Amino acid sequence: MTSPEQITRYLEPTQDAGRAFVMRQLEGQVVMLNLLRFREVADYTATPELAPPSPMSGAAAFQRYIEHTLPYLLQSGGSIEFLGQGGALLIGPPDERWDMAMLIRQRSVESFLAFATHEAYLSGLGHRTAAIEDSRLLPLSDMTPRPS
Repeated sequence: MTSPEQITRYLEPTQDAGRAFVMRQLEGQVVMLNLLRFREVADYTATPELAPPSPMSGAAAFQRYIEHTLPYLLQSGGSIEFLGQGGALLIGPPDERWDMAMLIRQRSVESFLAFATHEAYLSGLGHRTAAIEDSRLLPLSDMTPRPS
């Protein structure tokens, strides 16, 4: 069994992962599959200026992140396509769970990068950091067959 000290958490992309994402040269719309596991209690240690007056759950802190982020996402041409409550996996490790799954559609990689580096958006990123215990972000390109 893995001890808590040995568990690797993924909260933000590495430089190598960001570079690989750009190098994929995805064309057209991109959908970001987010898998999110929340902290029981949000941790605002890194951004005390965003902290609420009393402790809140990670899920509540993530809701604050969504409320802060949505105007910038929409302004950049993006949208939330799906937001759903998760739980235990049907196929996968029995001890793994994701509290929420989210699909974000962006009109292009360039639009996504402009959104992700927008100064006003970044000012509220601390809500996400406070909320998340672990996450995965998988960029997807559309391969849906279209009628001819």
